Amino acid sequence: MSKTLTLISSIKDACLPKAIESDLGHSLSAIDTKTLYPNVACEIEFERELEPDIVAIEVRKITQNLPIDIVIQETENRRKNVFLADMDSTIIGQECIDELAAEIGVKEQVSEITEAAMNGEIDFEGALKDRVALLAGLEESIVAEVLENRITINQGAKEALAVMRANGTHTDLVSGGFTVFAKEIAEAVGFHEYHANELLSEAGCFSGKVAEPILGQQAKLDQLNRIASEKQISLSDTIAIGDGANDLPMLMNAGTGIAFHAKPSVAEQAKIIINHSDLSALLFVQGYTKADIEAAMN
Repeated sequence: MSKTLTLISSIKDACLPKAIESDLGHSLSAIDTKTLYPNVACEIEFERELEPDIVAIEVRKITQNLPIDIVIQETENRRKNVFLADMDSTIIGQECIDELAAEIGVKEQVSEITEAAMNGEIDFEGALKDRVALLAGLEESIVAEVLENRITINQGAKEALAVMRANGTHTDLVSGGFTVFAKEIAEAVGFHEYHANELLSEAGCFSGKVAEPILGQQAKLDQLNRIASEKQISLSDTIAIGDGANDLPMLMNAGTGIAFHAKPSVAEQAKIIINHSDLSALLFVQGYTKADIEAAMN
């Protein structure tokens, strides 16, 4: 069974050397090589039994440590039918709860808890309750201001969703954050559905409590299993992406699990690690091309 090596830089950097396909193709005795996006991504199919670390060393020699991600996977069944994504620090560039905390002057305190929880150092559910308690009294209306002024959608997100949806993939945003953000982000990016935690409020202000049960790592895995069952597909036909410890069960059980600019404890265990590229890497990992992106965005 053949394997495919995919090399990915970000579209912004476009730093993939032009000669990389031929150089590595020769080195790996390639069956086939393909440019996915000029100077951004390419793939090389080979049959040799090589340890991923050995391939990575060979790639680094040729690319001279440029910011390029290296993905090695089985060639078959790379395009998936179901996609699940974390929201905070994955689809968007921020942690929403930290940005809410900034509005009342406790961002540093909340961010420290967030970092520990995302790296798996403390219990996620307990950490969420502790952070939400600090938001008590904050006006609900502030969410709109935070969305407009503090939240940014990561590069490649809209393109990735457009291409996957155009090719029949069902998409779900599953967040340990809050529905007041997930609803808006899911609509802006193009997800079919979303799931997140509900911040409770009283008289127009957040109460400092979150509705239970809390959507944590088990709930994300449950959503993966639910959608796969509803679509009557196996987990091998799913792809998921995230950055925190609460994403790990979802990433480890999906057919393709991607740790995106992830916390160290997550990167250590994930099947695929993206440290340099933007979210268009979701497409190149599945073999989509620049032409696919242009067709979906027109």
